[in-house]
Amino acid sequence: MSRVNFDTLLEAGCHFGHLKRKWNPAMAPYIFMERNGIHIIDLNKTVAKVEEAAEALKQIAKSGKKILFVATKKQAKQVVAEKAASVNMPYVIERWPGGMLTNFPTIRKAVKKMATIDKLTNDGTYSNLSKREVLQISRQRAKLEKNLGSIADLTRLPSALFVVDVLKENIAVREANRLGIPVFAIVDTNSDPSNIDFVIPANDDATKSVEVILDACCAAMAEGLEERKAEKVDMEAAGENAPKAAKKKSTKARMDKAEEDAINASKAAAFMSKAEEEA
Repeated sequence: MSRVNFDTLLEAGCHFGHLKRKWNPAMAPYIFMERNGIHIIDLNKTVAKVEEAAEALKQIAKSGKKILFVATKKQAKQVVAEKAASVNMPYVIERWPGGMLTNFPTIRKAVKKMATIDKLTNDGTYSNLSKREVLQISRQRAKLEKNLGSIADLTRLPSALFVVDVLKENIAVREANRLGIPVFAIVDTNSDPSNIDFVIPANDDATKSVEVILDACCAAMAEGLEERKAEKVDMEAAGENAPKAAKKKSTKARMDKAEEDAINASKAAAFMSKAEEEA
């Protein structure tokens, strides 16, 4: 069954593109027509592309890897934060920290600094400091939390990037391209889809449009995570049965060896007695 349908996308306004004068010619294959100076996106292609992207995201989630969501524009911030948190994935909604992928170890240091501040606050180390110093540290902690709090659990580079508005998040896309990280993106008629691995042609300026597409993708990721959990349970069950089988096998092997030793000993005794008789 299809994850999204034509009517749902139409109601959400996913078909509205930008003004004709703002278009990017590379988006021509995804444009259905032009009306009142505005390009209309072909929703049949959007449905197919959402299916393709959702399936790929499901496989990534099933393999236990992380997908980083990026959306710093006002209309998409809240929706992306909610959807990414629902599938326990990291997200960036405030400001893209330059070099977050290409200079990942430095970003990790900043995240560790945040953890260190928390640790020292809890164990009472900062209780001896003056009010002014404590205030400076708390402000620094708040700033780090705002920019990096949502990626605190990201201990290694993500396996994929999901971007809303590639024109605004062009630095993130370029970093991902440089490192060979696949990019999934909602691409409007004013953007260049050439650097995107999984293009989802749709309106990236409407909250409802972004929400409908994210619902389909996150539902697929949730399926992948559930399948991974089920496989893990099956493997654990198989792992518990395996030692019993191994134990039976080793007991049988020991018995076979004991029998073989006994036969060899009897043969040796018979040979010795025969030798003595001949002597």
